[in-house]
Amino acid sequence: MIVLIFVGLILLAHYYLWHRLVRSTTAPGRLRKALTWGVVALMLLVVATFAGTRADFGTWLAWPGYLWLALLFYLFVFLAVLEIPRAVAAVLLRRAERRRAPVPEPVAVLAGTPAPDDVAAGLPDVTPDPVEPPDGLSRRLFLGRATAAVAGVGAAATVGYGVSSALGDPVIEPVRVTLPKLDLRLSGLRFAVVSDIHLGPLTGRSHTERIVRMINGLEADVVAIVGDLVDGSVARLGPLARPLKDLESRYGAYFVTGNHEYFSPGGYIEWLDELGELGVRPLRNERVEIAHQGAVLDLAGVNDLGGASQGDGPDFAKALGGRTSGRSTVLLAHQPVQVSEAARHGVDLQLSGHTHGGQIVPFNLVVGLQQPVVSGLATVDGVQVYTTRGAGFWGPPVRVGAPPEITILELRS
Repeated sequence: MIVLIFVGLILLAHYYLWHRLVRSTTAPGRLRKALTWGVVALMLLVVATFAGTRADFGTWLAWPGYLWLALLFYLFVFLAVLEIPRAVAAVLLRRAERRRAPVPEPVAVLAGTPAPDDVAAGLPDVTPDPVEPPDGLSRRLFLGRATAAVAGVGAAATVGYGVSSALGDPVIEPVRVTLPKLDLRLSGLRFAVVSDIHLGPLTGRSHTERIVRMINGLEADVVAIVGDLVDGSVARLGPLARPLKDLESRYGAYFVTGNHEYFSPGGYIEWLDELGELGVRPLRNERVEIAHQGAVLDLAGVNDLGGASQGDGPDFAKALGGRTSGRSTVLLAHQPVQVSEAARHGVDLQLSGHTHGGQIVPFNLVVGLQQPVVSGLATVDGVQVYTTRGAGFWGPPVRVGAPPEITILELRS
């Protein structure tokens, strides 16, 4: 069902673009036919890209396919926004044409018939010919081409900016979180939080190396990788993940699964094993004690909701049950929406990702319908939740209004 909905949306989006960028800008003929087949080819490219990258084959399609998907999205947005100005311009042009049209002089008889007095006087017939209707085709082509030009320039500029943002250095976001129950000796404990690295067909080893280098420069006490590390199998992406073995922190690096780990063609287990060999400890519905300056913090992690279909869903009771009373707890959970269950188990702070901060405006408005926090720090059901925008991207290598992020989060009492 989801696949059918996706294909349907892609079909409708391409039909709308064909209507506005081809049919409204060209006259019937060879050019229109060629452009129509071009739109069909681009639609098939998007479908093939999603199928190929998900199944770990055809990854060479990723760059052209995902870049066209980004252009498709912003062309749709710009054209939709321009619909009202376009309609207003069409009305104004029609009125202007009517004002320019010559108005026939009043005559006593039907147009084209000489008046009796003129005939009697031997004067020639000067009754004006009927006025031709406005050239509707020319008006349509003018408006269509003007709209297409504005939308094309706007979409190309936006995607160009988004690519430079997505492929550039992540922003370091410093955040301080006050936990009322936190032991004073734990005040100042620092977490480097990163999520949604999305190693895949559009990233290289340098992407991981840069993230590791930036995290190490923060000199954090704990490194938390909050899911969606990969988009593919260990066989294909293992070399890209290898720099993670160089992560540096006082008390270790920890990982919880995101929904994309469960999409891996080789299965999620192979990635858990791989991370263990790289020195990153997966927290699978479990917790560890972080001992710092004579005090202890509970650091827990739960599996992503996406694991439920594979018998590996979140188990909050297992991860959080039987804790020492009065001890503060930080929970790693990929999706912010998991905070509702975390609140029932007395968690003080949840660290999440998943949303990408929306990744491309105005998609952040849609994400907000599903998740209680799109980005940043918020309080939900009495629990503080910090949602990082993530350090990578999914799908198009484009970020607009949501730059990639690595967070250095400091706990305060």
